[in-house]
Amino acid sequence: MKELTLLSFILFSSTTFAAYTDPHWWTGRSAMVHLMDWRWQDIARECEEFLAPNGYAGVQVSPANEHNIFDDQRSWMERYGPISYNITTRSGNEAAFADMTRRCNAVGVRIYVDVVFNHMTGSGTLGSAGNTADPANLYYPAVPYTSEHFNPYCTVTDWSNIYQIRNCQFPGLPDLNQGHEHVRAKIADYLNNLIRLGVAGFRVDIMKHMWPQDLEVIWSRMNNLNTLHGFASNSRPFVVGEVTDGHDLEKHGFLGSEYFPLGTITEFRFSEEISRVFSGRDQLKWLQSFGEGWGFWPSKYSLTFVDNHDNQRDDPNVLTYKDGRLYKMATAFHLAWPYGVPRIMSSFNFTNRDQGPPRDAVGNIVAPQFNANGQCTNGWVCEHRWHQIKEMVKFRNVVGSAAVANWWDNGGNQIAFSRGNRGFIAFNGQYGIDLSQNLQTGLPAGTYCDIATGIKSGASCTGGSVVIGSDGRANIFLSATVPEGFLAIHAESRL
Repeated sequence: MKELTLLSFILFSSTTFAAYTDPHWWTGRSAMVHLMDWRWQDIARECEEFLAPNGYAGVQVSPANEHNIFDDQRSWMERYGPISYNITTRSGNEAAFADMTRRCNAVGVRIYVDVVFNHMTGSGTLGSAGNTADPANLYYPAVPYTSEHFNPYCTVTDWSNIYQIRNCQFPGLPDLNQGHEHVRAKIADYLNNLIRLGVAGFRVDIMKHMWPQDLEVIWSRMNNLNTLHGFASNSRPFVVGEVTDGHDLEKHGFLGSEYFPLGTITEFRFSEEISRVFSGRDQLKWLQSFGEGWGFWPSKYSLTFVDNHDNQRDDPNVLTYKDGRLYKMATAFHLAWPYGVPRIMSSFNFTNRDQGPPRDAVGNIVAPQFNANGQCTNGWVCEHRWHQIKEMVKFRNVVGSAAVANWWDNGGNQIAFSRGNRGFIAFNGQYGIDLSQNLQTGLPAGTYCDIATGIKSGASCTGGSVVIGSDGRANIFLSATVPEGFLAIHAESRL
């Protein structure tokens, strides 16, 4: 690592601190989705046919650069074993990528690329002189990188030692030295190529394993976003860094806040705690102060999610698509609650941790297919298309910045609250007990379609409805066995 001078660090921080926290969403949109391992052409079509019409603001896409092929099983992890920064991967080539960004930006759906530059691959044969993680034996001609561009070989044995975490290998992967001028230049070139092609920003893989000071130098070399894709002049890329832990200096060896000058960071505690509450290991009533009140990072620096592509595989306590009702409830709260930058997970079905995306007989990723209800089939789960989740994305867009008001709870696992006078939501997590209360909704008088069970169709609703009186109050009933677990109405669901 090359230390910045005190003056250059102060200048960088004063001019760019918080510059990378704007996701550049179109007005009235406020949530992104991770379409894990989708092909570029399929993402483009999804932007046009589903995401934009349903109010999604952006898509996180899988790594776009050339990667290793570990074996015939084609694990999802191969995308995280880079061998060059050429845009050619299982999802498509550079032309298909450029077509995707153009088409998605045209309908107001921003693209954020998962970028991997902490390391290069250390196994297989592509870009490698052997099956070893020793940098002396590695050569990546397409970049090019040689042994001088990597940190000396070491492994992390003490996960509270920040020097090991940031200088040694993430298991089996040669650790790039981002303090090396050649490495900095190549990473900046890659990011600027993606910016040229129209992306709105990046998700930076395992950011905590890189020195913030080195990344600040690279960030300073990133171009502004491409105005030809509808971005305002002088717009800086949105960045979310994957930073696990970092909230206990003594235990973890660093603080996540060290990365705030670089953008937002992943708030894994949000995922862990919202899963704990909705799975019954804590009470919903405590959610009244969820977010910063629970000691989480400040909202503007927090990327929030119920699950992501890693912990849905590795943490048995995290709720995932396999949890059905509980997952829908947790996601509904996630989207209804004004904390952080929300990201929805859109998965493919897996029965073992390393399983890759649906593929054909020769290993090519296959396009999602849809049934008559618009739900994915042929191995794709597509949580973002579930009725309750897509409707809660609309709820979040409708309520906007309205503050939480009219909180009610039963002292246990039944809660309700409004978002000003724009929306109202209630949850019943109480086992075996129906929710039946006359509650203040904050909304004007009228009849409203319950978006958890249906959609507004003209002057009627395909699901349940809620009648609000002139005083803003309504009789709210939620059976303990209702499949959705929640009820939600908003200003635009008024009949």
